[in-house]
Amino acid sequence: MTDTPKKHKRPQQVYTLLVEVGRAQNDGLPKGSSGAALMCYASGVDEAEAVRETVAILKQADLAPLDVSGYGTLEERMSEGHDISDEEKGLMQQALDQNSVIVAQMTPFFDKG
Repeated sequence: MTDTPKKHKRPQQVYTLLVEVGRAQNDGLPKGSSGAALMCYASGVDEAEAVRETVAILKQADLAPLDVSGYGTLEERMSEGHDISDEEKGLMQQALDQNSVIVAQMTPFFDKG
């Protein structure tokens, strides 16, 4: 019998992510749009895990993630002076409670021309 060191389970945190998506077949984006920006709240032990999970889920939903910008945890955002509504805090708590990704807002892009 060997003594294996116990792994300390790191707590889940919720990260705010802004994901830009391009067009893909069956993506459900509005006709004529060139893509969209999605504001997401994603749980993970670190931001890298939250990003990986978010990208995987968006791909499963037939979206085409192009770029992800991380804005940190609730605590990090508050320390930077971000104004965070109770609704936003509630969505973050839901993401944590469900260990999930919440898409809070979608803003489609339309090319001007």
